[in-house]
Amino acid sequence: MVSIQNGTIGDIPFLMAEKEENKGMPLPLFIFIHGYTSAKEHNLHFAYTLAEKGFRVILPDALHHGERISPNPPKVMEYEFWNIVHQGIKDVGAIIDWAHENNFTSDGEVAVGGTSMGAIITYGSLVNNQDIKAGCALMGTPSHEDFARWQIERIEKAGHKLPLSIEELNHSYELISKYDLVQHMDKLNNRPLFIWHSEIDAVIPYEFAKPFVDRLTENNNRSVYMNDKTSGHKVSRSAYLNAVEWITQNIKSKKETV
Repeated sequence: MVSIQNGTIGDIPFLMAEKEENKGMPLPLFIFIHGYTSAKEHNLHFAYTLAEKGFRVILPDALHHGERISPNPPKVMEYEFWNIVHQGIKDVGAIIDWAHENNFTSDGEVAVGGTSMGAIITYGSLVNNQDIKAGCALMGTPSHEDFARWQIERIEKAGHKLPLSIEELNHSYELISKYDLVQHMDKLNNRPLFIWHSEIDAVIPYEFAKPFVDRLTENNNRSVYMNDKTSGHKVSRSAYLNAVEWITQNIKSKKETV
């Protein structure tokens, strides 16, 4: 039976899924990060399925999401997007440190994944943290700076006035580029990735992932790329099932005992 527990790491609320018989034991760890405007409990199907396969799965709430929504949230959340992403990258590091300190990981087996914004955080975490052995990115982009510039162009074309000067905007792009995997491919260090993206995604367009995918799969035979032409900005069931299978194959799970 899989148990779901609530907890906090610092100011990060999380859900943790694991099989009852595995409680307290070192296990391979999978951190799964939700998308923009979502919350940790919306990805329990991933957690349950991976826990059944012998993983410990942690689902954190991102900044300004779920239990971290404050009584006075930002008036325009869109302008907070990259602050949320960068805090999410820091949160992943804090979760990994906590898991190691509590002997919750086995043989350093740690993977990170997410949907949409969670996938963007996943890519940034691979740049930031070499403890991560594999990544699973669904509907995200590793091209952080290009995507940020596209977001700003859309806001301006819609006739909205930005609350940032040119100097502040350029400084923001500079900070965003620090975790841009396309600009820091050397930091991937041949770690494997499962990538899924729909070709008709209007929220995070396919074009921001495709060039990186081509480069990655040419040089990393453990990485997998899947796409479809119908799902848009929604993870299909086949994507979910293939992602779970890939994670299971690439991160050693606890063997069942008989």
